[in-house]
Amino acid sequence: MPQKRPLSPHPVHSPTNIYRSSQILDRSSRFIALYSPSLTARDLQSLAEVSSATHRIAAWRSPSSQSTLSSSQRPYVTSHDDDGEKYGGKALGSVLSTLNVEGAVIVARWYGGILLGPVRFDHIQNCARDAIGKYISATQQQQSKKAKSVADDDTKRNHLIRILPERDQSISVLRGLLVEKQSHHTPSPKAEVQKSSPIKVPNYSDLPLSALENLERARDATIGWILGQIEKVEAQLEAPSNGSKPVVIEDPPEKPSEGATKTVSTVLDAPSTPSEPTISNLDSPFNNSTKPAADPKPESE
Repeated sequence: MPQKRPLSPHPVHSPTNIYRSSQILDRSSRFIALYSPSLTARDLQSLAEVSSATHRIAAWRSPSSQSTLSSSQRPYVTSHDDDGEKYGGKALGSVLSTLNVEGAVIVARWYGGILLGPVRFDHIQNCARDAIGKYISATQQQQSKKAKSVADDDTKRNHLIRILPERDQSISVLRGLLVEKQSHHTPSPKAEVQKSSPIKVPNYSDLPLSALENLERARDATIGWILGQIEKVEAQLEAPSNGSKPVVIEDPPEKPSEGATKTVSTVLDAPSTPSEPTISNLDSPFNNSTKPAADPKPESE
């Protein structure tokens, strides 16, 4: 049996993004395949879990840097490493080409002491197909989930584009109702009824899903606030009928000055007899005694 060549030292990578096959047992020989779309064949051969294998057969496939006349077909380069199992690497390379995948695959074989003959190549290829098949299945599931997520986002986005104008219309109607109710309840002459301002409606079809979701939350908050204001005004309007004092916003009373208080008191306490004139009597515009005498009319000729 050909002896495998020793591997050169190479850093061992953590087993991430690696797909493993089920093992195949045949007459004390054991086969297991590892495939990775991103790690190199040397990375896979350096893993501790296959370090004790008799052979670590490898193959890898990557896009070619050469250009072709046909743009529909992309050229690939496939290489292999028999690692002491003659023609084993070539058998692995054919699996990569048949399944049309990129990356590296190895098949680790632990020799059991009994020659298997040509069936060993079937085991090598079957292990490789199993590992690569798990990768293809996982990739298809991810693509399916991504497509479903995109479809769900499109559905939700179309829903928001349809309902946001309805929310805007509801806000406009509620604001008009609030203004109408406030007009029936003016606490003081200085109170001003809140005027509704029109909503600047954007073109919702041009906005991404995240912006539409933010607008939906903002519209819901606005509707909730207006409804709360309407309830407050209705409570104020219904307060007199319930026998309770209505909530009214009043202007604070102006406190008269000390001098003005004294003047009012003097006028109220002033004597009614003209014999004792007071300051209030003198200053009163109704005191005839203080009026100047009228000029005599000139005699007519």
